[in-house]
Amino acid sequence: MPASLDRLLVIDDDRAFRESLAEVLIEDGYGVDVADDATSALARLAALSPEVVLSDVRMPGLDGLELLRVIRERAPNVQVILMTAFDDMPTVVAAMRAGAIDFLVKPLDLHDLRRVLRRVFDDRRTRARADASRTAHGPPDPLSLGDLVGRDPRMIEIYKVIGQVAATRANVLIRGESGTGKELIAHAIHLHSADGGEPFVPVNCTALPATLLESELFGHVRGSFTGAQSDRRGRFALAGRGSIFLDEIGDTSPEFQTKLLRVLQERQFYPVGADRPERTDARVIAATHRNLESMVESGEFRGDLYYRLRVVEIRVPPLRERPLDLPLLAQALVRRASDALGCPVPVLAADALAALARHHWPGNVRELENCLTRAIVVAAGNVVHAEDLTLGEQGSVAPAATLVTLDEWERVHVERVLAATGGQKAQAARVLGVSRPRLDRLLKKHGLL
Repeated sequence: MPASLDRLLVIDDDRAFRESLAEVLIEDGYGVDVADDATSALARLAALSPEVVLSDVRMPGLDGLELLRVIRERAPNVQVILMTAFDDMPTVVAAMRAGAIDFLVKPLDLHDLRRVLRRVFDDRRTRARADASRTAHGPPDPLSLGDLVGRDPRMIEIYKVIGQVAATRANVLIRGESGTGKELIAHAIHLHSADGGEPFVPVNCTALPATLLESELFGHVRGSFTGAQSDRRGRFALAGRGSIFLDEIGDTSPEFQTKLLRVLQERQFYPVGADRPERTDARVIAATHRNLESMVESGEFRGDLYYRLRVVEIRVPPLRERPLDLPLLAQALVRRASDALGCPVPVLAADALAALARHHWPGNVRELENCLTRAIVVAAGNVVHAEDLTLGEQGSVAPAATLVTLDEWERVHVERVLAATGGQKAQAARVLGVSRPRLDRLLKKHGLL
């Protein structure tokens, strides 16, 4: 049961909602007061000194996020829980970055609300016993977010963590299958940090052989190896006080892991061939699809490096476990692909959405993006149907009369992509997933030059 001093202020412009919520909380044993807008809430805040504020986001006048910032300035010991039916990710991140203790989505799950309130008040009592003078410090103002999309509860939790960890310089380990958007999450953490204006430097650790990865990250001095004709700055130096994103860290060699551990411990590195170290202030965000725990047990990955990287861990769910996010993601990816192709945004027909929902998506969001980009190119008119989608073994099978040779299909597909991109070869190469020289060879092969 709540303690006798557990006082709540409920703020919502919907009278029926706030009164019914207040009634439930009073029955649960809380001391509850209500307000219908931010102005009256601030007056009650000064007079009644509640410990926790439960506020709607969308209200006339001062909204919930603005009210949160005022409360953080005037009463930093008061903790704020925001609630809204508009469960968009930028609002969640902004709320957590501005100092909200939690974020609840309407219609409220009373079990979830009670759990959150118990945790909040229990944490307050624990902190009060440990240090009665401790006060909360409000984080910097929130910044805009990037391209993350999703309303799945696990994604909402990820948005909260992004808002929390962005206020620190802690290292982050992002876990998840290939194609789930780990780099987008890393970029969002960087953008919302105090050093978001500094460089964000991504490195795919599997794209370079182990012999070159060290030089790529740490740089080298002239003459340090064959071909090193001049000094070269590495990615750590280029990142400055920004963030360096090490993708697929689980695939690196033991030798590289040892050198990276030294960087994390000492905050300095040696360029290849150098006799003096350079300092780094970059935050390290790493990602992997591998099971690092089993790799540590087998000796394939250093345990001390694992714990250095895993100060904060974010686990990204695969797309197949986020079925409610699929329509949102599809619409967002269609808009993005249409902008890149320079064509009108098509409509996703009901049969296309149904086909997308049936697919298992082993390649996750990356597979979905590629599938929709190709569908936009091949769709007749401005509507994408199921027959326009390429879904591997679960896709549609063409009638025998329409089957063509692989060379003929390749020629037709390249021709369609080139036409859809207005003859822009660079764009066509991106859509096809090939290099520009490879595209030129395909055009020459099929007489399309």
